[in-house]
Order: sequence, then C-alpha cells, then structure tokens
Amino acid sequence: MMNRSLLSVCSLLILGLAACDRPPPQVDAERAAEVAPHTTDDFLGSKRVLLVTGATGTQGGAVARELLDRGHIVHGLTRDPESEEARALAALGAKMVKGDFDDPASLAAAMEGVDGVFGVTLFWPQGYEYEVEQGKRLIDAAVKAGVGRFVLTSVAGADDDTGISHFESKWEVEQYLHGTDLDWTILRPVEFMDNWSWSIESLRQGRYVDPRDTQSSHQWIAARDIGFFAAEAFDNPDQWIGVTKEIAGDVLTLAELIDTLSEAFGREFEHVQISWEVYKARAGEEITTMVRWFEEQGYDVDVEALREQYPGLQTAAEFLADLAVTAPR
Repeated sequence: MMNRSLLSVCSLLILGLAACDRPPPQVDAERAAEVAPHTTDDFLGSKRVLLVTGATGTQGGAVARELLDRGHIVHGLTRDPESEEARALAALGAKMVKGDFDDPASLAAAMEGVDGVFGVTLFWPQGYEYEVEQGKRLIDAAVKAGVGRFVLTSVAGADDDTGISHFESKWEVEQYLHGTDLDWTILRPVEFMDNWSWSIESLRQGRYVDPRDTQSSHQWIAARDIGFFAAEAFDNPDQWIGVTKEIAGDVLTLAELIDTLSEAFGREFEHVQISWEVYKARAGEEITTMVRWFEEQGYDVDVEALREQYPGLQTAAEFLADLAVTAPR
C-alpha cells in the first residue's frame, strides 16, 4: 500500500470502489426491467440515473458531485456503504449501491435501471491483470444491461508505448471498450493537482519534494474538471460519443509551481530535488518509471486550446489558493 507522501507525485490516486446514499428514487418498474439499449436521443435534455464507480475516490467523487449539481440521479458503487466518505456523498443526495468489481452479480444488480456509467479502474495494489479484468467486468455488465452511455477515465498517453504498466493496462481496457456496441467516451487526464493535498505537511513547511528538474515543464488537472468533462460527455452525447479526449487545466515548470506555492501559502518555498535513487527507494519501480517519463517525455495536451474552449478550467494558482485556505493546519 502506498503512503501519503508517495501519493503527492502519483498521477492517479488509488481509488476505492465507492458510492453515496439516500432513499432510492422512484423508477418506473417497466422501464427498469427493460433490457433493450437506450438511444442517444434518450439523453438529450434529460436528467438520468447514472452509476459512478469510485465515487468516494478522487475522480469518481468529482464526477458524482458534478452530476448531482446538474440534477442527475447519482448511484455509486461501494464495498462499504457505512464508510465516512460514502455517508458524506449520501448527504449530498446520492444513492448508495453496494457492490464489488470482483463480484459480477453485484455489478449486474448495480446496472438495473441505469442510463449511463462512469467507469474508473484500479491498478494498485494487485497490478496490471487485475485492472484489466476489472475494466472488462464493468464493461461486460454495462453491455448486458444495455446502458445508454459509458464514460471511461483512463490516462493521457495511454497509447504512447510509455512502458508504464498502469498506463498500458488502461490502454488495454480502452481497446476492450472499443470492441463493444456501447456509446462510449474516454477521458484521459494528466497529473492531478489534488495529489498536492496529500503532501500538505511538507507544503506547510515551504518544501516541495520532487526528483524532477526545477526547469522541467509539466501538465496538471484538478479532479473537479474531470468531473466537469464527464458530465459534459453525459449531457452532450451528440458531441462526445466515440470521442477520446486528453484533458489538462494548466502547465507550469516546477520553478513556476514553486512561485505559485509561495504566493498561495504566503511564504517562501524551496524545491527539494531528491535523487532518483532515493526517490525509487521510497516510491518503488512503477511510480519512478512514471515520474521519469514525466521528466523525459511527459504529457502533450494542447492546454492553451483546451482553455480557450473551456475557460473555466481551474488553474494551479486557483487550486493552491483554495488548498492553502482549506487544508488542515
């Protein structure tokens, strides 16, 4: 299991299957029993029942909150309906659905009466084959249930032959989805701004610990904006069906990030550039391979064009200003 300091540099947090809870909405019994696929037209101008996996994790939680804000009926998948995170989402108005990717029957039950699915898969702790099997089980359940829309989150660069196992496993899940008749959308986010919150103790001390060069440039996205894009895909299927979209909200060198941190936290920051050897000893082979790829090649999203189209995407400065205010001292 990875520790919190390690999560500060992961592009993909270890997300649990998750959900939220409230009394279930009234669903017409005849409609719920129907197994024929829904059509794209069913989604236009409608509020729908949408199943969110990973709803108490970073990505799924952001998607669930955005969908609730837009008036959709959100179901979430969770192993533990009584967890603190699940209860918090329940308080926002989501319904909890107990289930597990390792239990196909629970996935089938979770799909009943559902119009669309947001899917997120896990690499850690079991690894490549486990993540691929998770994705296939979830996709198979959606196909069998005839859901109208399937939005999958993957990772930018999934098809770039990176040599990063948890990128390649996501690419294999993408390819499996391509072979179905589902109306799919694939989102590929870059490194998460939200990971900074896991190293808050170091940030409070004015230290940003990272093995990468201070002048190297990197791309980030707030999980909030992953939620935005997922909701856009559900709300505008005519624009998003069959689309694979790499998404990022900001691009900075680490030097610029240090300046941004200093401004947000009101103190001088230093970049503590530890050696790759020390980093590997702390983070392990898989994460080190990923972060070296960040340094040597990195993501290639056209951030300027994306921000021109979606000017509300959160910047690093905005995210860190909020983090400095809300993070526990």
